[in-house]
Amino acid sequence: MRAVVYERAGGPEVLQLVEREVPEPGPGEVRLRVAFSGVNPTDWKVRSTTDPAAGWQVPHQDGSGIVEAVGQGVDAGLLGRRVWVWEAAYGRPWGTAAEQVLVPATHVVPLPDHASFELGAALGIPFLTAHRCLTLGESAPSRLAPGTFEGRTVLVQGGAGAVGAASVQLAAWAGALVLATVSGPEKAQLASAAGAHDVIDYRREDVAARVRQVAPRGVDVVVEVSGANAALDSAVLAPHGAVALYAGTPGEEITIPLRDQMALNGQWHFVLVYTAPRTAKAAAVEDVQAAVAAGAVRTGRDAGTPLTVLPLSEAARAHAAVEGGAVGKVLLDATA
Repeated sequence: MRAVVYERAGGPEVLQLVEREVPEPGPGEVRLRVAFSGVNPTDWKVRSTTDPAAGWQVPHQDGSGIVEAVGQGVDAGLLGRRVWVWEAAYGRPWGTAAEQVLVPATHVVPLPDHASFELGAALGIPFLTAHRCLTLGESAPSRLAPGTFEGRTVLVQGGAGAVGAASVQLAAWAGALVLATVSGPEKAQLASAAGAHDVIDYRREDVAARVRQVAPRGVDVVVEVSGANAALDSAVLAPHGAVALYAGTPGEEITIPLRDQMALNGQWHFVLVYTAPRTAKAAAVEDVQAAVAAGAVRTGRDAGTPLTVLPLSEAARAHAAVEGGAVGKVLLDATA
C-alpha cells in the first residue's frame, strides 16, 4: 500500500510517499481503507517540530473511508461500514495519509449514506474543537442539539476558518444567534454560507460597536482564534459569558482587563482538543454525529468551507497550503 511517511522533523520536504505492507489490526483496532485524509494545522506544526517517537510517522488525525478489517474485541458489524475517524495519529504512528490505516475502534464513527467521504474527512479535529469551545461556558449548554442554544448569542472570531465554520454551523444548528468576524468580502460570503446571521468585516468596521448593536446585552460565547482579540472579546462579553481560545503560538501571552471581567463573572477557557477530557470528546463525537445525521453539517464552498483536494503524492503541497493559511479545508485523496 502507499503511505505518506516522515522520519524526522522538518519542512514539508520530509514527507515521502512510500510502499508499506498492509497492517493487520490488533485488539481494539480496525483497518480502514482510506477515502480522504484531512489536513489540520497541528499536522504541519508537529511535523516541523517533533521527531517521530517510533522512528517514522504517517501524519494526519482525520479521515474517512470503509472499514475492511477488525481486530479482537471489535464488533464485526463495522466491516464494510462507511465511517469517519478522529485522532488517528495522536500518540500513534498510523495517521490517515495512507491508502490503509489502523485506528482505535473507539475513534471510528459511522458516516450516513447521504454524507460524502469529503465531509467525513473534514469533521474530526475542527468540529470537536468547535464543540468544546461552544460548550465550556456557564451560559452555554453542555451539549449541542436543536434548541439548546436558543436565546443565546455566539461570536465566532475568524468565521471563515475550518474551526470557525464548524462553530458557525454547530451553533446555528443549536439555535444560537451567530455573529462572525472575517477579513474581507470573500470570507464574509463563506461565513454567511456556513450559517452566520451577521458577518462583520473587522478591517472595515468597529467590531465592538457592531456586536453591541446586534446584541446589546453582549455575547454568551466567543469562539476565539487569536489572543490578540482579548480586549475586543472583553468589551463584548455578556454577564457570565465565556471566551474559548483554541489557537496560539509558542510564547504568546494575552492581557485581560481583570476587574471588568470579574464584575461580569466572565470565564476564559483555553482549548486543545487532544488533551481535552475523554468525556468531553465522547459527548462532542455524539453531538457532531447527530448534526451530520440531521444534514445540519455540510462542506464545500456553498457551505462556507471550500475544499482543496490533492492526491497522496502531493502531501507536501497540502501541508504547505495549510501552513500558508489556505481558506477552507485541505484534503488528500487516498485513491489518487
